[in-house]
Amino acid sequence: MDQLSVILQRFSMNTEVFFTGNLCGISNFKREPNQGHLHLLCGGELTLIDEKGKSLLVNEPTVLFFPTPHAHRIIGSEENPPELVCANIIYNENTSNPIANALPALLAFKLSDCQQLKQTAESLFEEAFHERCGRLPMINSLTNVFLIHVLRHVLNNNIMKHGLLAGLAHPQLAKVLLAIHQAPEQQWGLDEMAELGLMSRSKFAELFKRIVGQSPGDYVIDWRIVVAKGLLQQKKPVTLVANAVGYENGSALARVFRKKIGLSPKQWLEQAL
Repeated sequence: MDQLSVILQRFSMNTEVFFTGNLCGISNFKREPNQGHLHLLCGGELTLIDEKGKSLLVNEPTVLFFPTPHAHRIIGSEENPPELVCANIIYNENTSNPIANALPALLAFKLSDCQQLKQTAESLFEEAFHERCGRLPMINSLTNVFLIHVLRHVLNNNIMKHGLLAGLAHPQLAKVLLAIHQAPEQQWGLDEMAELGLMSRSKFAELFKRIVGQSPGDYVIDWRIVVAKGLLQQKKPVTLVANAVGYENGSALARVFRKKIGLSPKQWLEQAL
């Protein structure tokens, strides 16, 4: 399995289209828990203003992707009204989404930057702006596909220079990250990870920290906690969760939780629900 599919199977990123057509005036988008926004400009002109007051003029087919909750405004041009498809990005978990957190607050790039993005967007616009049977589930499905193309574009073009997605775009580090993501229960020591990455211990440790932003050992622990949170929310027993992420028992998992987030698994779950 590839490095992106493993994460997408564990942590959902689903789209829900809520607007298609010409946008007039000003539209405000609030921060919503566990939700991002995706805006696809088909034609026309708009001004995007983020929550810090920074503005961006957009007047050609463009992707505007807010991976995490972020307040913003879109002002449509009166002379050349923008034609848009707007979707919420829904994260079903109360836990943080690793991919969303690895991206900047806003990703903006032209549809012409990637042929696959352009082709999928054209199919999406064709469905969105015509009344046909099954229109809504079709545009939601196409938007989900489009989102995966966005993530592929980020990886294939090394858009992220640091963090998880930068690591997934690195040919040697990607092998190690994929293995950790697939099998968090394994005992991942520095020797095992360096060998998998075909590097010496020192070179691997230095490269991993420089690209991903933390030591290999800390990343393994953090990934285990992320996976454990997802399993806990599925009402899995603490002992089973502990074994699934590489710890002997619930007490060992509780020690890691307290050290990293200051709460026991039970306390964290009570707050999350």
